Formats: sequence, C-alpha cells, structure tokens
Amino acid sequence: MGKIAFTTSIPVEVIIAAGKTGLDLNNIFITAEKPQAMLEIAEEAGYPRSTCGWIKGLYAASLSEEPEALIAVIHGDCSNTQALMETLQLKGVNIIPFAYPFDRDPAGLKTQMEKLMDCFQVDEKQVEDARKALRPIRDLCRQLDLMTWQDNLVSGGENHYFLVSSSDFNQDPVKYQNELQAFIAMAGKRRPFKEKVRLAYIGVPPIFTDLYTVLESLGARVVYNEVQRQFSMPGDSADIIQQYIEYTYPYGAFARLEDMREQIAQRHIDGVIHYTQTFCYRQIEDLIFREKLDLPFLTLEGDRPGRVDARSRMRLEAFINMLK
Repeated sequence: MGKIAFTTSIPVEVIIAAGKTGLDLNNIFITAEKPQAMLEIAEEAGYPRSTCGWIKGLYAASLSEEPEALIAVIHGDCSNTQALMETLQLKGVNIIPFAYPFDRDPAGLKTQMEKLMDCFQVDEKQVEDARKALRPIRDLCRQLDLMTWQDNLVSGGENHYFLVSSSDFNQDPVKYQNELQAFIAMAGKRRPFKEKVRLAYIGVPPIFTDLYTVLESLGARVVYNEVQRQFSMPGDSADIIQQYIEYTYPYGAFARLEDMREQIAQRHIDGVIHYTQTFCYRQIEDLIFREKLDLPFLTLEGDRPGRVDARSRMRLEAFINMLK
C-alpha cells in the first residue's frame, strides 16, 4: 500500500478507505534514532535556524520516507506549513493541500473533505465504513484516558504515547489496536498511582523526549494531555463531518479553551503546564490560556529534540514543589 504522509491530524479515514497507509510525519521525526540530525538536514537545505524545530523535522522526515503524497494542512495548524509545502514541491513531493475552516463551518469542512475524497477516488460511504471500522480503536483510546485520570492506572507518558500515536495508528490500525488492548489488560492489574500533584498538559506534544519521566520523578503525573486526546477523536460523532468539527485543535484558542475547562474541572487538576514551541505563533495564545484558566500555570518552552534541559527542570521542580 502506498504511504500518504500528513503534517498534522487530518481525516485519516479517507486514506484508509482508499487502501493507503497513513503516516504522521511528526511521529516519524520525534521517534527517529537521531532527530537532531533531521533538523541539520533541513538547515543544510537552507531552512533558517529560527524556524520551528517541528517544521524542519517534517521536512527531513518527508524526504526520508518518500511518501506517495503529502497532505499539508495549510490552515488550522502551523503558519509555516505553506513554506514547507513549497520547499517540498521543489524536491518533487506530491502535495495535497487541506484546510480546516477558521469559523468551524460544517459546510466549509465538507467542501474540503469532498476535495480530499476526490483526490483518492473514494465516496462518502467508503469513508463512513472506514470511520466505523476505527470506532473500536477510538473507544479503546477513550478507555485508556479514563484509566489515566479516573482509575489512576496509567502514567502521563503512557497516555501521551498511545493518544499521540492515534493520529496514524502507528501506520497499522490492527497492530495498534492489539498493542493497545494488551496494554489496557496489563495496566488494569496495577495498583493505582498515588502522586501528590495532578497536572494538565496543554499545547502541542512536547519536543522534549523525557518530560513525563521528569515530572513523575518529581512527584507529579499528567492526567490530561489536551492535544493528544483530541487526536484520538474522543467524542461520539454522528458522521465524519461532525467528528472533525468537534476536533478542537484546528479551530483556535477559544475552541480549545472550552474543551480544556470541561476536562480540567472533572479531572481534579492541581496545575497547568502549557508547552509552547520556540518560534511558533501559538506562543502568543499563552496569554489567553493564562487569563482564562483559573489554576496555577507554568509556560514551558522547547526548541530542539532531546532531554529536558537543566533550566526547564529547575522551573518544573519549583512549580511542582509550590503545588505540593
């Protein structure tokens, strides 16, 4: 099956309906043996050092994977995606643009979805069949999330891994489902965690490779991973249009804020960590979340892949000690 790469979560059901393999380039980049080297590839090609690390990683990952096509989300994700798309076109990558409507308009999303279906020569019934086939996997993701915050049997890092992987199901939905089922069965036999501090993690997934391990070593556990949870499509949607309208990430700070407030209220959160990526426009949204979320709040910035640096670790330790 041909690989169809994408720059952030898109209606993956369309790809599956077409008999293709979905490939989230973010996961390819951050799990690479040497992700730093991928940044160097982009910088050697001419990307400025002041460009977001994720964009540079996506550039190198796309070239290394040689996908049949790349779906670039030109609205609803990173403001640098258009330039990424153009530089990859220069390298001969087949680009398919996709845009989430800013106003969260179902008609606008339907138009974009139909264009995508036309590209892959599939119809609404085939896509809906694919969506229904993925529902048991998404239900397992929801169960894992409940086991994280309600049953206290899953760590923040484990929650992050499985939910962030649900963007492309690790390129193999059947294998991913089996891995998830086995993990849930194993975690169900654990004794509950009894950490002193319960955290919400909001913002894009971290470029730090050991953030959750560091937090747990300090006596805290993330019981809410905002964007990762959204990747798993946790709602009970009537159809694919509703599913991707309810998906909050592409629709701005206030769409996300509504979901954050609801989840933070029911998960008994002590404090919020907002991760922001260096050189990303979403850093500006930090002032909105700080004002609207009435909880102790720490903004954590990351630049290049690797372990949590000493300064960030000190800030995390001070924040957690304050919460204790």
